[in-house]
Amino acid sequence: MTSFGQWLSLSPLWVIFVILLGGLLASAFVGRLLRQRLAPGADPDKDEKSEQSDLVLTSVMGLLALLVGFTFSLAIDRYDARRMNVLVEANAIGTTYLRTQLLEEPYRAQLSGLLIAYTDNRVLLGNAGPGLQSEALLKKNDALLTDLWTATVAAFPSMRPYDFSSSYLETMNAMIDMDTVRKVGRRAHVPPAVFALLFLYQYVTAAVFGYMMAGKNGRWVSGFLLFLFALSVIFTIDIDRPTGGIIQESQEPMLWLQKSLHDNPSAIYDRFKTVAPLRSSTQ
Repeated sequence: MTSFGQWLSLSPLWVIFVILLGGLLASAFVGRLLRQRLAPGADPDKDEKSEQSDLVLTSVMGLLALLVGFTFSLAIDRYDARRMNVLVEANAIGTTYLRTQLLEEPYRAQLSGLLIAYTDNRVLLGNAGPGLQSEALLKKNDALLTDLWTATVAAFPSMRPYDFSSSYLETMNAMIDMDTVRKVGRRAHVPPAVFALLFLYQYVTAAVFGYMMAGKNGRWVSGFLLFLFALSVIFTIDIDRPTGGIIQESQEPMLWLQKSLHDNPSAIYDRFKTVAPLRSSTQ
């Protein structure tokens, strides 16, 4: 199942669609041949559908709809989780950046620069598909996290006397934890066994269609339904993929954060600071 899951995650969607649709049509053709073999004297193009065949088709279609709906529900749950993780991480980084402005120099400028670089890398990583580029961005991401915590350790003695030191550490920890949350979320796919069962049942359904549906109109209807079946599975696989498909998790919260950080460097938060006037000494 591991190799099948990798194939679903890495293969182009159009390749999966062609293979799936071709398999469905072949299964329908096998069902038609099976009907001719079991009933050699009957003409499948002139046979009328009986109530029994209607019942079989309805049952098969109902169970297939249940399987497709179940698989789609699993995929959409994972998609929503990934989408919400982007928003939560953007809020965590933004809060950490704002609280960083309360630190003393040179720690404020150092941590602010690292947070901006980390955000830029996260935006690139969020849009990168599987491959060497993604691996390089992941290595840079982990190195920046190490630098962020190292800089926090160096700055902690200067913030320890203040009340906000604990909340700053909690915010930094929450931001670092979100890295793991997003990594796990992107690796949480619909189990390959579920897709394997769905593929298998679709092939069985196509064979039943080929066996039951008679006449030229029946073949056209069967072909159209099989096309819709394959399309629904491809749509579910697309939603289950974090990147590389048509439907991807929105990076808008991170893009808004990135723009905000670049538009508001740490120096801008000094504009309301006032310098205490010097007291004149009296003789």
